[in-house]
Amino acid sequence: MHHRQHKSELIVALDFENLKEALDFVETAGDSVTWYKIGSQLFCSAGPSAVSELKKRGKKVFLDLKFHDIPNTVASAVAEAVKMGADMVNVHASGGREMMKAAVKAANEKAKTGSRPLVIAVTVLTSMDAQGLSEAMNRSDSYSPSTHVPHLAKLAKDSGMDGVVASAHEIELIRKACGDDFVLVIPGIRPADSSTDDQKRIMTPAEAVRKGANFLVVGRPVLKAEIPAEAARAIKAEMDGCFN
Repeated sequence: MHHRQHKSELIVALDFENLKEALDFVETAGDSVTWYKIGSQLFCSAGPSAVSELKKRGKKVFLDLKFHDIPNTVASAVAEAVKMGADMVNVHASGGREMMKAAVKAANEKAKTGSRPLVIAVTVLTSMDAQGLSEAMNRSDSYSPSTHVPHLAKLAKDSGMDGVVASAHEIELIRKACGDDFVLVIPGIRPADSSTDDQKRIMTPAEAVRKGANFLVVGRPVLKAEIPAEAARAIKAEMDGCFN
């Protein structure tokens, strides 16, 4: 059993084509959801106002744009995300040490006291399996995420990042490599009764929390639910049940 001081948080992915649909959803979900993830789709559609409208409604925002560029460019992007009011931002760990250090430095410099976002590194996307990863990295052997993910997580920690995004299946490996106070953001979470869609490495909320997840990112199981607020509360209850 993994012991942590605080409860795990649910983040709902706002995968909508436009801001109106997204805000209608936020309205519908009410206080059942505090954290929302804004990804490239909504950000390309609505821009920074997606963030400000959520902040106006008292929500916390994970700006999921996965920056991966030269250190200077990533630093500038992170600085803008901080100004925008994001509570969590991410970059690709495979962008390397200097890039990650630049991201952390920018967040520290730009943040006013107490408002620095969590700066998180993406290890290997949850849609990637060993075959896809080996091909992308030009390896003839089957190079599995379970080897590459803890390696990138350690690199991220050494670079000053607050934590990583990884699949639930690597939680224990990362905890072993990076310790207990490293923040783990886990997508690819599916309540026991829902379909897996296009995710290859998945797990139920209770399992992920037991293993040591800090944040669970859920999309379709809440977005497509008949009563989203009820679906969100059910997932949170399942998460909190692990602490009883």
